[in-house]
Amino acid sequence: MTDQGPAPLPRDASDALVHDRAGALPRLREIMRRLRAPDGCPWDQEQDFRSIAPYTIEEAYEVADAVEADDPAALKDELGDLLLQVVYHAQMAEERGWFGFDDVARGSADKMLRRHPHVFGDAPGGKTADQQSVDWEAIKAQERREKGVERDSVLDGVPRGLPALTRGAKLAARAARVGFDWPDPDQVLDKLTEEARELVEARESLGPDAVEDEFGDLIFVLGNLGRHLKADPETAMRRTNAKFERRFRGIEARLRAQGRTVQEASMAEMDALWDAVKADEKAGRV
Repeated sequence: MTDQGPAPLPRDASDALVHDRAGALPRLREIMRRLRAPDGCPWDQEQDFRSIAPYTIEEAYEVADAVEADDPAALKDELGDLLLQVVYHAQMAEERGWFGFDDVARGSADKMLRRHPHVFGDAPGGKTADQQSVDWEAIKAQERREKGVERDSVLDGVPRGLPALTRGAKLAARAARVGFDWPDPDQVLDKLTEEARELVEARESLGPDAVEDEFGDLIFVLGNLGRHLKADPETAMRRTNAKFERRFRGIEARLRAQGRTVQEASMAEMDALWDAVKADEKAGRV
């Protein structure tokens, strides 16, 4: 059964669309209904869950980019774009008679109440964040049992659509719940050294498939080192990418000031400029 949703906008909706009279969320939902209507937008009418899913993933990453950039204005815009994706999926589900937006929101609210008994129920509070994470997983497991969802492996349920580095860390975290894990970061570092040595050996005596396998092993261990250090590997990599881009653009800017391009500079010159940009960053001069 689907929810009734907000009252529809008038046929001549220009004034209602400009002036938010019914509340921001009902207004957004009605706009999506109109876009998907037979006399709406041809592009929006043609979309389905699979065609929209890549945009949903992209918008989630753009939220993360805005957070990383510490840009409140961009964050507001990107959260709006992500919310639109939720409204879009819910509208398509409502058209099929599956569920509506209110069902989605209600289900999320109910889930938060169930999974926070220390706030909304009778469970004792005062636990650490790590203890609460353990409780959260126990409640999730109970929910699955109540729904009759059985898992063949502790690794079940880790989405295959996740970025490979994130998925690797999550798979290892699942295995760690049953004791299959390194006890401390030092042992992970030892494993990192071992995998690096195996990569060197593969390069020297084995083929490209073996090199790729060993390179993957090295990345997998790096992701797990991040987990042991409480550093999210995907976030760390985004920060490093941003840092590399910022510093390389700094090299380009300094060469332009000299009337030159990176194509005209030697590696030694660019390396020296990299160090100069890095020094200026640390000194707060850029």
